[in-house]
Amino acid sequence: MNSLFSRWKDGLSRTSKAAFGQIASVLGASEITDGTWDDLETLLVQADLGIETTSAVLDSLKRLARAEGLIRANELSSALKQELRSRLITPPALDFSNKPTVILVVGVNGSGKTTTIAKLSSRFHGEGKQILLGAADTFRAAAMDQLQVWGDRLKVEVIAGASESDPGAVAFNAVQAGVARSVDIVMIDTAGRLHTRFNLMEELKKVNRVVGKALPGAPHEVWLVLDATTGQNALQQARSFKEAVNVTGVILSKLDSSARGGMAFAIQKELGLPILFAGLGEKPEDLTPFDPDAFVDGILSNN
Repeated sequence: MNSLFSRWKDGLSRTSKAAFGQIASVLGASEITDGTWDDLETLLVQADLGIETTSAVLDSLKRLARAEGLIRANELSSALKQELRSRLITPPALDFSNKPTVILVVGVNGSGKTTTIAKLSSRFHGEGKQILLGAADTFRAAAMDQLQVWGDRLKVEVIAGASESDPGAVAFNAVQAGVARSVDIVMIDTAGRLHTRFNLMEELKKVNRVVGKALPGAPHEVWLVLDATTGQNALQQARSFKEAVNVTGVILSKLDSSARGGMAFAIQKELGLPILFAGLGEKPEDLTPFDPDAFVDGILSNN
């Protein structure tokens, strides 16, 4: 347990040392003044919570301060921690009851999709699951090669097509192969695409539909990989993908490289999507199930 907490603390060190790290000085032993609220608002916005989430958190803290007669700023510390925790969804248990469970993995260019799929494959393989991968990112030969390397390492079959071939056909073949092999999980890598490009998003919708034709009810999950270093910019991406393919969960990649971990609160407030996994480092085991308590403890570890 201690090693897991250390992983979260280390992985969130940039976020905790940035805006969140200055909260301790604001919530010192001085009296609560209008300046206290102004400074706290500035820091929470800088931490990428977003304007709406920041306003809601401050309103709640102000009500608490009035109701309990709090006069010292340091009396707000535990209340802030509880308030932040209350705004994070506890992720649901992963459901692999469908056989195969088909997971479509989506995201913009450079978000870390293919690496994330490789790490997820390692995790699920270690749990005894039979996995098949679909390399439907046919626009980037390196993505197909990367998946194949991982497939060889884990002895996991990878269904791929020729470079620039129809990604829908690859996805269809991967699902059919998964059914024929009676595997537990089929994970399909899709090409990174800018959420502002209409034609690319329409193509992603087609891949989604084709998967449903290969296996009624599929995909059972659509996981969106968001680069945590992009902060609030990831929100518009998430909205676009959610509208296009009914995203069911978010994976925050590169959280260890980001000082903008506060985006997790904005994602959950504005989109209502659970964060399923977080990338806290380069190793496969550093992609860990999202733990709201450890996350809040980690970002406030310098306070």
